[in-house]
Amino acid sequence: MTALGWAQAVVFFVVVLALTKPLGLYMTRVFSGERTWLSPALQPVERVIYRLSGVREDEEMTWSRYALAMLAFSVVGFLYLYVLLRTQRWLPFNPQHFDNMSPELAWNTAVSFLTNTNWQFYSGESAMSYLSQMAGLAWHNFVSAAVGIATAIAVVRGVTRTTGRTIGNFWADLTRCCLYVLLPISVVVGLFLVSQGIPQNLHAYQTVHSPGGFAQSITGGPMGSQEVIKELGTNGGGFVNANSASPNENPTPLTNFVELLLIFSIGAGLTYTYGRMAKDTRQGWALFGAMAVLFAAGFLCSYSAEAAGNPLVHHLGVAGGNMEGKECRFGVAGSALFATVTTDTSCGAVNSMHDSFMPLGGLIPLVNMQLGEIVFGGVGSGLYGMIAFVVLTVFIAGLMVGRTPEYLGKKIERREVQFALLAILVTPILVLVPTAIAVVVPAGLATLGNAGPHGFSEILYAFTSTNANNGSAFAGIGPNHFYNIMTGVNMFFGRFAVAIAVLALAGALVGKKATPPSAGTFTTKSGVFVGLLVGVILIVGALTFLPADALGPVVEHLAMLQGRTF
Repeated sequence: MTALGWAQAVVFFVVVLALTKPLGLYMTRVFSGERTWLSPALQPVERVIYRLSGVREDEEMTWSRYALAMLAFSVVGFLYLYVLLRTQRWLPFNPQHFDNMSPELAWNTAVSFLTNTNWQFYSGESAMSYLSQMAGLAWHNFVSAAVGIATAIAVVRGVTRTTGRTIGNFWADLTRCCLYVLLPISVVVGLFLVSQGIPQNLHAYQTVHSPGGFAQSITGGPMGSQEVIKELGTNGGGFVNANSASPNENPTPLTNFVELLLIFSIGAGLTYTYGRMAKDTRQGWALFGAMAVLFAAGFLCSYSAEAAGNPLVHHLGVAGGNMEGKECRFGVAGSALFATVTTDTSCGAVNSMHDSFMPLGGLIPLVNMQLGEIVFGGVGSGLYGMIAFVVLTVFIAGLMVGRTPEYLGKKIERREVQFALLAILVTPILVLVPTAIAVVVPAGLATLGNAGPHGFSEILYAFTSTNANNGSAFAGIGPNHFYNIMTGVNMFFGRFAVAIAVLALAGALVGKKATPPSAGTFTTKSGVFVGLLVGVILIVGALTFLPADALGPVVEHLAMLQGRTF
């Protein structure tokens, strides 16, 4: 580990911290329907959208209507993308003349982008037409992110409102998120990325010849416009197979830094939005603090493992840490930071290959996703996952002090705890059960890139990533009918089972009267609460996933120390 490596992480976090309040305040105004500095230009557009779609933005919904609207929009979006992928051969903007996707791969891809997962069992530069990239994948990058943010805002309304039974209007939240938040940032930062060398064109791929006579195809296409929303919306699906490790998508350390900021910015800002909507910004900063602790711990572990390198190699005098699967322009620190950030959230973009990380270095991205990607993951949306953990923590604290648990003055009763537990239990059920099936059926073992514990890690990582709507992978695993179907189902329920459970939680809390705090009230904005919250998150994750993780990365690490690799 080096001072420069630590400086990268410190500067990155300081900038994230500086952006949190202004961006959070701006989003508070957007989702409250208040006037912003963009309103003169965008409000007329917003009104036209409502008029054309027949939406009355002032008509609020109960949690069940909100959930139905979200599901209806998502089903239509899935069908649209599925048809586009199945017919791209006959549609325009296909200069490479790519064929239609097979039914099972189109299913997997459509569900993947619908759910903000962006799991890719294909190489974008050799399978996707420009129309599919722009009108299909990039469009879903916007709206799937907006659905996650809108759901998080609806849950926050349910937690904070003390009157009424409604939690907002899904169509208004979706429109405002795209129009006022995602699009303006994407336009400005997208132009910056293009200025740094990321391609943005509709040209066919160019064939060039080296002085030695070798021919090489240079990939082009509308990358810059997709790259920015891929990171900002924590989608993660790359235009090309190498994702953000490709010089086309991420050419310099500066673009790498900007892409990292895009991944964390909205999720961090939403914690301040939460505090403003709760009328106590310290509540939001408490969530920010818990997320910051988990982020710092994850980066420390990942960076330490990668900087130490492989003992089977470094005892020969090789210095520099583990550079396998990493780009020289990013180095060990930049790669470890990106891996931590992208799995803290639901992004899944990669600037290095997680499959090539040291066993303990690869364990960190795995654990980040197993915890529900609740670290600044408000786009995907980890924010409502964090709120479920908060409810569980408050309940446990109430048992510890012998008082009825309260949060923001509202009593947390059996119904609320049941919904919170349901949201939290979705991840272990949909990760561990499919993993167990995959390791005993021939189809699950047929496309592994490695044997032994590393092969098990590839399977466990695949179902963890798809269920957590992340999309990154231990790249050794390959596609087949089994994984196309199973991971598609996993992505669908990983998104919507959790979202519906937390919307039900919001419905149970909305309108509950808040009682003033007393001397015996357990405060939820102190360092003690932050510590307790982090402890509950880690204990729940450790108790649930430790046996599976021990069979994969932990066993592989111990075997490596004995001189055996896989």
